[in-house]
Amino acid sequence: MSDSLGSGPRSTPQTPHVPQAAQIPPGPEVPRRAALRRRLAELRGPAAAPHPLDARALAALAANPGCRRRALLDGAGVDKTALASALGAPSGFGQSQFAFMRGHAFEAKVKADGGAELLRLLGADAPDGVFAPDLAAAGPEGRAARTALALREATAAGGWALLDHPMLALEVAGSPAYLEPDAVVVRPGGRWTVVEIKSFPMIDGSADAAKVGAAARQAAVYALALERVAAVTDGAEVDHTVLLVCPKDFSNQPTGSLVDVRRQLAVTRRQLARLTRLEDIAAAVPEGVTFDVAACSAEQLTAAVDAVPHAYAPECLAACELAFHCRGRARAAGAVEALGRSVRGELGGLTTVGAVLSAARGEAGDPADPAVAALRRAAALRAEAVAQAAEERAAAGRPDPPAGAGVPGQAPAGAVARTGAGAAACR
Repeated sequence: MSDSLGSGPRSTPQTPHVPQAAQIPPGPEVPRRAALRRRLAELRGPAAAPHPLDARALAALAANPGCRRRALLDGAGVDKTALASALGAPSGFGQSQFAFMRGHAFEAKVKADGGAELLRLLGADAPDGVFAPDLAAAGPEGRAARTALALREATAAGGWALLDHPMLALEVAGSPAYLEPDAVVVRPGGRWTVVEIKSFPMIDGSADAAKVGAAARQAAVYALALERVAAVTDGAEVDHTVLLVCPKDFSNQPTGSLVDVRRQLAVTRRQLARLTRLEDIAAAVPEGVTFDVAACSAEQLTAAVDAVPHAYAPECLAACELAFHCRGRARAAGAVEALGRSVRGELGGLTTVGAVLSAARGEAGDPADPAVAALRRAAALRAEAVAQAAEERAAAGRPDPPAGAGVPGQAPAGAVARTGAGAAACR
């Protein structure tokens, strides 16, 4: 942020005028689910194919349940990557084609020979008669029903079973989401284990903690969806430890590790329960608003996106395609959320950077407010430190630093920004 203690509050950009909100037609003659599907198709664009909601996106959504913008866009199946590019703020993350191909090749190696290597990692050495059902069916609903039937059959049979890319259904904000784990293994005792295959290496028995955490959150979503099927299956139990399969050291040899996801399961279950229902979010969107990238201009898409409130946090940069757009909006409005959730929580009722700076200068705010008192104390300490440094420089005969030096986000006077001509001079 470029604000300093000497700057005032920024002006909040005007939200484009939008017409009256559209309501999902009530009444018994129109089933609620069909009405919701129709409304989401209107928001997505009648000619746009729905973008599937995977477990990675669902885990990111559960990590930020207050973001109605992401919940609606994911529920409507909007391609957020294309939308971010059309808004002029393309996402800066994604998987390279090389990593994608390497991951597919490693997964094929793990599942070769009927999944013998995968079952070995679970402690089953050459089991006889491994059940590997055909899960092909028409559409995601059909595949989910076929998967549920195969899980019941495998549990009743009492042997080992390997389900390759099953389809699971999970209700998210009142709308079904269909998820496809890498594999699910049914053990002889009726325990179902989620298998997550990743291409990052496991060196000396340990892997990158951030990547393992992301894989655990993703696997927890699959386990949560499996619990819905296990609840109506006699003798079934979902294992709360998932099998993470990665390349061993610097080779392509698979190795596995059991990861306990009970904490991730509890967090995901609690966060998904906090999500506002898609019906309520869609009903608050004005009539005529659409996120159809092919049919709308950048200005229309910007107005449509701004019509749905967001809950930006710096963590969104690693999980959401619209993070750069939302960050720009948060910064333009001077929202303290752009500084992080922890900072936002410490500032209490001070919601803008301008309000924070005014409180620190003593121009606004209740002195009895702990946040205001802490800000004024910090400003006083800073002024004292600056004055002491100035006295020491004067005593030593050193010149004063340029204006703005030492203030985060503020360049010294006379400094050339490294953009345009300045960047060209540097090159």
